[in-house]
Amino acid sequence: MYEEKEFSEVRVASAAGAADASGTDGAGNGGGGGGEQADAAGAGLVATVRRLFGGDRVLWVIIISLMIISVLVVYSSTAKMAYNTRSDSSTAEFLRTQLSVLAVCIGAIFFVHRINSQTYRRFTNLLFVVSLLLTLFVYFTGQTTNGAARWISVMGFQFQPSEMLKLTIVMYLANQLAKRQSTIRTLQIVPSFKFWTWGRPKQRRIWREGGFSIFLPIVLSCLVIVPAHTSSAVLVFVLSLAMLYIGRVRWREILRIVALAVAGGALMWVLGLGRSHTAHGRVETWIDLWTSSQTEKPIDELSDTERSMIAIYSGGLLGRGAGQSAVRVEMTHPESDYAFAFFVEEYGIGVAMILVALYVWIFFRAIEIFERCPKKFPAMLSLGIALLITGQALLHIMVTVNIIPETGQTLPMISRGGSSLLFTSIGLGMILSVSRQTEEGSHADDN
Repeated sequence: MYEEKEFSEVRVASAAGAADASGTDGAGNGGGGGGEQADAAGAGLVATVRRLFGGDRVLWVIIISLMIISVLVVYSSTAKMAYNTRSDSSTAEFLRTQLSVLAVCIGAIFFVHRINSQTYRRFTNLLFVVSLLLTLFVYFTGQTTNGAARWISVMGFQFQPSEMLKLTIVMYLANQLAKRQSTIRTLQIVPSFKFWTWGRPKQRRIWREGGFSIFLPIVLSCLVIVPAHTSSAVLVFVLSLAMLYIGRVRWREILRIVALAVAGGALMWVLGLGRSHTAHGRVETWIDLWTSSQTEKPIDELSDTERSMIAIYSGGLLGRGAGQSAVRVEMTHPESDYAFAFFVEEYGIGVAMILVALYVWIFFRAIEIFERCPKKFPAMLSLGIALLITGQALLHIMVTVNIIPETGQTLPMISRGGSSLLFTSIGLGMILSVSRQTEEGSHADDN
């Protein structure tokens, strides 16, 4: 088939060349050469664009739209920091920094989406172990923010390893589950809670077949994140459960993991381990906002969540206008933790709903990519990454309207920052890579 296709293309090209040489259109009619050349140039341009922007075209539009919104949000929301007397930076400098980060992110998307999924599948285990160790390493040498060690410096740039771990746990679980699809419905991955029986043959088999490869990595991922960022640990845990569900793990095993997590969380709460005291305070504030009147509270005692709700109310349907936010001066992090509330205040609820639709659209595009992909690993990988991005966005939005307690989760591809933007872009590049390979039919023969 390919030989016949190539032969016909050569024959058409030869005929076109002969027509150009004679000044006719191949049927004896002159004057058609210029039109054919224009058509060929147009076709070449389309082919070049398709080659550069491979994969799902709708997803490309969503990504570019989110990046444009990010520029608008960061440029206006950083005015508070720019006009701070203790700051040497200007709004334009914050904008240049964000544009530089977005340029790096665009390069990362282009680079990753041209790599076949089988290539980075080979490095999945290594990347997961590295991200796990870096997240642990940050507690010993990392920089502390708000009482929690979360950052390490790499070549002068601040780097948050937990953002990398969020992505690599999806890659790792997709790889492990894809290899076990033939036996997953009968596989036990959670050992007995009676640890003194782990030496018995049945328990050793459970550890060997699923405990060490699936259960333990989930536990370790949550444990290394929870001391510095409880909400990220919860996000990783829920995401891991979703991956197990996508991978067709039995409900009995999933519920046993949930039971173990509830018991572990309760123990941390009682003993005051990690940032449980911070989580406790945020939960109390959240409950207080729902159960008591806040009308008599002085403005300087308002929490960031209350200020975000004021910003949303102030924005109304049409918004106050670009650069006209009044509450940004009162919020601690309008450019990151409360980017959605700031966006609503300036652009209105109507435009904000379009932003929400973009995140939901990422998820539905990933479902279509998942259903069309003929291989298990890339299919589960694309859907898992989309769940991570959409889930984090919804967490951020629910905090701003006080549906859940404060989490500190940024708005993917919108909030100011480097690590979150970069690894979200890499994840989107992987989804585009899967869709590109599906269109080309270039997936490897294995799972």
